[in-house]
Amino acid sequence: MAMNITFQIGALAGTPIQAESITSASTGSDSSAAAAAWKTPIPSIRCKIIKPEMLEQKSQPTSPCRSPILSGNNGIRPDLSVACRAFATETLEFMTLDESKAAEEEKMYKEGKTEKEKGVPVYVMMPLDSVTMGNTLNRKKAMNASLQALKSAGVEGLMVDVWWGLVERDAPGVYNWGGYTELLEMAKRHGLKVQAVMSFHQCGGNVGDSCTIPLPKWAVEEIDKDQDLAYTDQWGRRNYEYISLGCDTLPVLKGRTPVQCYSDFMRAFRDNFKHLLGDTIVEIQVGMGPAGELRYPSYPEQNGTWRFPGIGAFQCYDKYMLSSLKAAAEAAGKPEWGSTGPTDAGEYNNWPEDTQFFRKEGGGWTSPYGEFFLTWYSQMLLDHGERILSSAKATFENIGVKISVKIAGIHWHYGTRSHAPELTAGYYNTRFRDGYLPIARMLARHGAIFNFTCIEMRDHEQPQDALCAPEKLVRQVALATREAGIPLAGENALPRYDEYAHEQILQASSLNIDESSDDKEMCAFTYLRMNPHLFQPDNWRRFVAFVKKMKEGKSADRCWEEVEREAEHFVHVSQPLVQEAAVALMH
Repeated sequence: MAMNITFQIGALAGTPIQAESITSASTGSDSSAAAAAWKTPIPSIRCKIIKPEMLEQKSQPTSPCRSPILSGNNGIRPDLSVACRAFATETLEFMTLDESKAAEEEKMYKEGKTEKEKGVPVYVMMPLDSVTMGNTLNRKKAMNASLQALKSAGVEGLMVDVWWGLVERDAPGVYNWGGYTELLEMAKRHGLKVQAVMSFHQCGGNVGDSCTIPLPKWAVEEIDKDQDLAYTDQWGRRNYEYISLGCDTLPVLKGRTPVQCYSDFMRAFRDNFKHLLGDTIVEIQVGMGPAGELRYPSYPEQNGTWRFPGIGAFQCYDKYMLSSLKAAAEAAGKPEWGSTGPTDAGEYNNWPEDTQFFRKEGGGWTSPYGEFFLTWYSQMLLDHGERILSSAKATFENIGVKISVKIAGIHWHYGTRSHAPELTAGYYNTRFRDGYLPIARMLARHGAIFNFTCIEMRDHEQPQDALCAPEKLVRQVALATREAGIPLAGENALPRYDEYAHEQILQASSLNIDESSDDKEMCAFTYLRMNPHLFQPDNWRRFVAFVKKMKEGKSADRCWEEVEREAEHFVHVSQPLVQEAAVALMH
């Protein structure tokens, strides 16, 4: 009897999948016998690391051609789960964890990673359109098979965008969780944890956006009536990705403030999924701006407005932001500073030295006015984060979930004195001032995780004429989080499937920033993103090895060859199944 992709991957992992496509007509004596094998789960296992003094006892790796799994003319046999276990025992020594130890590990995870724990858990971002505009789960069968493949590869869990524009689309306070209920229950069935992103921004117009999901219809109606609810640049160009933080506390959305809308949404999510919080849903990432990041939309790609590596533009020209600027200038005794933002800061695609404001010698950013403006602009962003985090903490406190905030990895022109692209985004970071420590301290006040991007990048891979320095930037952020005493998590900014990028992620996640780093590591890493490319044979092989290496952590007694052999053996077995999952995702 030929097995479909769902059962094949289920057999590989040793756990059954409740596939929607299975009907009573498919049951029989043969399938019952096979099901009995599938229902036998593999015990919780740990790879025993062989210490250096034991190396002479290590046996030679088993040749893949000896595998009973890969032999025969019919490919993968129905008794795959039994054969897979037999094959695995040829190469690894397994140690079964007793129930008390497993329970203790689960308890430690919920309470946060302890110093004794090693390794960095890997999560995988789901496709942006995992839930359709009709509030149903997209490509359900492909999703089911893909999640099982990820679980069998050792992935800890998923990151899921919960779109405000889908759930509360039609009317204020009316929430449709349809597709998310299916997706989260599916994750639970596969034993995958979930990082749920409260996505209060529009999808579309940013790097990697493959679909368009606008803000809720009723919110868009209010923006149409009052265009100043949208971020605005000095030329009057409006940005509709996220509601301007200048009106955070004003009842401009059908009688509610934006922060109240975000708070109500998070409470509704909590109440609807309370049975999954703490076990399946382990983290809430709170969206705070475009692309879900705490920043201004200073470098919008939509319609070609901005191109890498332009410096971007300040976004403070809606009437609400200007009103705040005026009040701040008057309080500082300089009312003449409150009428507008910098008028000599260039355009989106300029470079720092093209402008009077950002140039290194005598630039306006070092003047008393420049320091006043940049302090106000960055503080507005910090206050915005503080307001939303206060609400998130009150909503999700004492229910076993962590809270995180995503910060953008703006690495271009990092080598200049002014750091212009960071300044326009709201990060007051220059050669003479640390702009990430205030952010880290703000997150620390609420016990939040600092989630940072561009972890996969190396300095020399980027345009050196633009003085890009992602590695130096990651190091600065790591130092800031350490000083603030908060966990650091990472993401890759762009899709990468090569070992070179994986090695850089391994290095960055180990947090080896100086001699006092000890055994600290990132608390988690989220891989961008699940798609058909990930399941291509070479990419999948590299990804499986990467996940296993991340889970090993920075330990002096780890054996990379053993980890890589384990990954190779797994890939030999899973490759036909994963290829089918890739094909399913494409349709």
